[in-house]
Amino acid sequence: MASSKMDYKVFNDPIHGHIELHPLLVRIIDTPQFQRLRFIKQLGGTYFVFPGASHNRFEHSIGVAHLAGELAQALKTRQENLNITPADILCVQIAGLCHDLGHGPFSHLFDGMFMQKARPENKEKHEDVSIRMFEHLVKCNKLELEMVKHGLDLSRDLDFIKEMIYPKIVKNGEPWPYRGRTKDKSFLYEIVSNKANGIDVDKFDYFARDCHHLGMQNNFDHLRFLMFTRVCEVDSYRHICSRDKEVHNLYDMFNTRRSLHRRAYQHKVNKNVEMMITDALLKAKNAIKFEGSGGKLVSLVNITEDMEAFTQLTDQVFEHILFSSSPDLAQAKSILQRIMSRDLYKYVGQVLDDKPTKEKIDSLKTKLVQAQTEALPDNRMHTLFEVTIVSMDYGMKEEDPINNAYFYSKHSPDTAFKIPQDQVSKLLPKQFSEKFIRVYWKTTDSKSLEAAKRQFEVWCRENWSLLPQDRDTETAELIPGERNQNS
Repeated sequence: MASSKMDYKVFNDPIHGHIELHPLLVRIIDTPQFQRLRFIKQLGGTYFVFPGASHNRFEHSIGVAHLAGELAQALKTRQENLNITPADILCVQIAGLCHDLGHGPFSHLFDGMFMQKARPENKEKHEDVSIRMFEHLVKCNKLELEMVKHGLDLSRDLDFIKEMIYPKIVKNGEPWPYRGRTKDKSFLYEIVSNKANGIDVDKFDYFARDCHHLGMQNNFDHLRFLMFTRVCEVDSYRHICSRDKEVHNLYDMFNTRRSLHRRAYQHKVNKNVEMMITDALLKAKNAIKFEGSGGKLVSLVNITEDMEAFTQLTDQVFEHILFSSSPDLAQAKSILQRIMSRDLYKYVGQVLDDKPTKEKIDSLKTKLVQAQTEALPDNRMHTLFEVTIVSMDYGMKEEDPINNAYFYSKHSPDTAFKIPQDQVSKLLPKQFSEKFIRVYWKTTDSKSLEAAKRQFEVWCRENWSLLPQDRDTETAELIPGERNQNS
């Protein structure tokens, strides 16, 4: 049954303005599982560095649903031969709306930092949890009849939505892996989460939204992108293609991504705070329990396996620990109290290394253990340092993402082609990823911190014959002969 425009609801969004949402989307929004996203910050610990970064997964998800519908509708209007149906558009919007349901507290901190340490054998991504949460949301809110009422076919559309939340990389010659839609609708799988080249509406929204709240400039114009997209066939697959003159706009998009990682997402103080929150959660992992299905109590470590318990888990776990009087949470509480009083872990330094091998990291840890033992001989039971590898790239690791993008020309709008980098500009980068080895010290003891800085600098000299980045003058005075060399 088609929905009247009178049934749509209008949301006033700070990024996209007044947007209309289908009544089925509103029905999904008005569930406890989706409302939970109000209490999960989009950028995790970044709020402790950038005061404006208080936005959450709730508003981002609504923005992605809106843009997903806009792109699908633009393609339908521009190319009627694609046979895009109202059900196609509604499913794409639902996938955009629900793609982040599986995020835990402080977004990527939970699955990318906490779970990796708490359950290193668990290789799940937040998209896996999003699919389980979507299934739980539909079932416990009895949305099946609502979906049928709005024209969806449950036998294939539920699969289609879940496939778009976590799509696969489809290579030429491989069997079509999806059940929700046939191969002639392959382009629909590139709208919400594009695994081929990373050009998707999820990024369009969070680039614009994050830049807005961080107070940074966004150089990518997603509205212009929507105006110049078409679907072309390539090797029996249909792909979303951009007008050839838009290649510079797309490079701006990926450069915006790199800039956001450098200036905000991987900011050294942001990662410091997130490291401390992670340590607190690890201390509390067995002490905090949530009531799950059947009344059983579920710990933080196992909570992604029980969606009833997971629905209760938000950023508010921070306050739960911070204001707890439980002896079992005392250690976790002390770490969070340090964050609140700005007594953060100490930043030792970082060094650029594109290939940080295990042997190299192990040798660094040996140096830091030596520093800890020399300065604090009575504290050998606890590791006082953290060595992290920070990766920054254009979204496809070492690869230029534009190598996987297709374009069309004004005179041949149905013919797809690629544009070699040397035909775009000679000023583009030749390398698209870099890694930093970064070291933090967990105690405020000045003697051990100075020893750690000395050992880190010795290690840098041994491996690269250079000093670490962000090295301060105070540390330079600790190295014999350095004061004269730098004066």
